[in-house]
Amino acid sequence: MKLGFVSAILDGWTYEEMMDVASEMGFKCVEVACWPQGKAERRYAGVSHIDVVRVLEDDSYAKHILDYSREKKVEISSLAFYPNPLTPDLGKRKETVDHLTSLIKASSKLGINMVTTFIGRDQTKSVEENLELVGQVWPPLIRLAEELGVRIGIENCPMLFGKDQWPGGQNLFTTPANWSRIMDLLNSRNLGINYDPSHFVWQMIDYVKPVRQFKDRIFHVHFKDIKLYRDKLEQVGTMAYPLDFMAPKLPNYGDVDWAAFVGALTDIGYDGYACIEVEDRAFEGSREKILDSLRISKKYMENFVI
Repeated sequence: MKLGFVSAILDGWTYEEMMDVASEMGFKCVEVACWPQGKAERRYAGVSHIDVVRVLEDDSYAKHILDYSREKKVEISSLAFYPNPLTPDLGKRKETVDHLTSLIKASSKLGINMVTTFIGRDQTKSVEENLELVGQVWPPLIRLAEELGVRIGIENCPMLFGKDQWPGGQNLFTTPANWSRIMDLLNSRNLGINYDPSHFVWQMIDYVKPVRQFKDRIFHVHFKDIKLYRDKLEQVGTMAYPLDFMAPKLPNYGDVDWAAFVGALTDIGYDGYACIEVEDRAFEGSREKILDSLRISKKYMENFVI
């Protein structure tokens, strides 16, 4: 496996500065945030270390991206953009699909051939209704990915944390059952999983068993932890806002059994990209705390991935 990190945590760093951090710390790869240019919609979103529209229009810029990656000996694991492609706001949906289209094309042009994202969800509709939306929105994106040889790794984050995403969350690709339904619906080997075990912790789902069940569809991996606070859960129950009883943490600061999870990945022969994703509020507030979060996470995960 190639150990890296998700670049969104380095908001405010340039592409070059971000790659310098990865190189100096000894990471082998980065999953590069590629949001549209503009303000963030939420924490860890809106970050853009690569302008994909410019990649498509400016060959010298595209060459610089690749040259700097090679110079620093840090691979780009994926171009990352985590929006809601099924939002009921049709104007925003079109903007999102258009940017995903640019991401797929840019990933192909750069020879990265991986895009990591969400399926999306209309949080007011049922699973069945959302599956119909998937069948309307996603087939053209999948066809483009197939034509260009790009794999799309969908993260399993429910995007359900507080009242803004209540009641259904903003990503349907949340459980092994939904993985199967969406994969059957879209029927493409270019569609797979960006597997994050932490999201299964608070959903009370075994995060090891699906590794073996979906071994051929794991395209990318996130190393993030979640701490479940049992005393809070006992007060509010599982139907509360999830942040009322859990919190994202650095690896080893939460409840994921990393030996079991990484062990399962080695069992299936996974040798792809595994990127630390930092969303721990205890490591916000300064650049040094952010850099510490990467150092600490890397040191711990090197118990399992060298």
